[in-house]
Amino acid sequence: MTAQGIQAHSERSALATIRQGLSLTPEFRKGLAVTLMLAVVATAGKIIVPIAVQQTIDTGLKGGTPDLPYITRAVLVCAAAVVLTALAAYVMNVRLYKATESSLATLRVRGFRHVHDLSVLTQNTERRGALVSRVTNDIDQISTFMQWGGLMIIVALGQVFVATVLMFVYSWQLTLLVWACFVPLMIALPRFQKLLSRAYTVVRERTGDMLAAVSESVVGAAVIRAYASERRTAERIDKAVNANRSAQIKAQTIVGFVFPLTEIVAAVAIAGIVLLGVRLGLSGDITQGELVAFLFLVTLFVSPLQTATEVLNEAQNAVAGWRRILGVIDTPPDVADPGDEGVSLPRGPISVAFDGVHFSYPGGVPVLREVSLEIPPRSRIAVVGETGSGKTTFAKLLTRLMDPVSGRVTVDGHDLRDVRFSSLRERIVMVPQDGFLFDGTLEENIRYGKPSATGEEIRLAMTELGLADWLEGLPAGLATPVGQRGESLSAGERQLVALARAYLADPDLLLLDEATSAVDPATEVRLARALEGVTRGRTAISIAHRLSTAENADEVLVFDAGRLVQRGSHAELVLEPGVYADLHASWISAAHS
Repeated sequence: MTAQGIQAHSERSALATIRQGLSLTPEFRKGLAVTLMLAVVATAGKIIVPIAVQQTIDTGLKGGTPDLPYITRAVLVCAAAVVLTALAAYVMNVRLYKATESSLATLRVRGFRHVHDLSVLTQNTERRGALVSRVTNDIDQISTFMQWGGLMIIVALGQVFVATVLMFVYSWQLTLLVWACFVPLMIALPRFQKLLSRAYTVVRERTGDMLAAVSESVVGAAVIRAYASERRTAERIDKAVNANRSAQIKAQTIVGFVFPLTEIVAAVAIAGIVLLGVRLGLSGDITQGELVAFLFLVTLFVSPLQTATEVLNEAQNAVAGWRRILGVIDTPPDVADPGDEGVSLPRGPISVAFDGVHFSYPGGVPVLREVSLEIPPRSRIAVVGETGSGKTTFAKLLTRLMDPVSGRVTVDGHDLRDVRFSSLRERIVMVPQDGFLFDGTLEENIRYGKPSATGEEIRLAMTELGLADWLEGLPAGLATPVGQRGESLSAGERQLVALARAYLADPDLLLLDEATSAVDPATEVRLARALEGVTRGRTAISIAHRLSTAENADEVLVFDAGRLVQRGSHAELVLEPGVYADLHASWISAAHS
């Protein structure tokens, strides 16, 4: 499961996490050698100024008379080196930004696609907002680090190395003093790194929780108002925000403790260099120019270490984000597409069989128990039962949104696990109860059933379903915007669009989860007419919530407590004492109340 994947990644070292993350983004590694070479040029150029200062003092000003031609040449060489350094740094930045954005775009796309590859069961273990956070905010955090922190690490390592070499040339004694001051800090930094790693893992988790709470409150705004739950919702969001704030403060507190340590060590090092440098100068072991240049070099040496804390801050945030996105990507799809090795089913009448199917959710009681049945081609089947009887699970197994724990589901004699997704989705289409629509026009939503369909084909489909009059009554016809989640349309109208979408897809088996929302009489008539049109000539299985659906079916399947307890025509079952007769009586009672 995804949560287990996150836990496993949280136990990995930062280096192992970054290594695996980079292995998934080859675009970043492409051309990295050239970028590193530019980084070397940009870094080496920074030592030109200290060298120029040393040469000017020790040579250009030697003897008390300034050697203006020499000083001029030194300044021009220094200026040229600075320009070259700036140009190299610019090209390095551009290359790094391009490589970073390309690689993270790949990671983002891979993350989104993998979320869609996960089964409904796996997705339900995570709140949608938290999943979205992992492939948006977490990757954005990685991007920030790779474009800024990653660049700083490349330049800083080179800067420390080059500065150390030149400092050693000027004075090995002062160089040892500098390293003696900073080695204890370098030893302590990994310990702080572990603390920051844990702190920022919590930060990313709390950020995901906060986004999930906010997104749910926005999507469910109508329900919140309807039940006057504004205060309770606000308290829930406040709790998530406060938890995120506390996690952020805790992480920043660690950062705030480490950063002054670097400044203190730097001040001690510079004071020691001045004191020891003067003594070395008096004994002739170092010139005035070399001592001044050494102080410049110490600044180059210290500045990367002073920003190391901030880089470490971004690095740990990025590692925490990497762990979360890798936790998603490394979660194996428990409903896997067999791909090219799978079976492609030919178009035509389709038969279905359940053979000893058993299903239970992890840690839960059985939802379906030893279900065995056969459904012949072009038959109309109504599936009925009380809430929790197993109807929805039956539908999800038939469309392979989930796989059975034991037993098998077959279409035309082929186990669904052996059928390619592209073929399965073409032959079997499910119309869910909520009739989910995407933010766009009516035409764009219907075209999801057949992306290549023309406007004329869509209008013809609407006419064949008896929906032409409804379409003409809309403000802009097919160009009518439906709003987010189709909220500009009524529940019944959304179901009409979902049926038109399924009809345009032209599947061989249609699985319908009927809308239970109360609709006006005109929409009720349109729904019945559209259902008749969309199911004609194909195998149709309906999760029945209306008496008319069960009455018009060729056969009714009755589920109770996860078992198939009755099957037969409406006329037969209504006369038999049992679950169906009780359901029928409750439908009749509700219709006359």
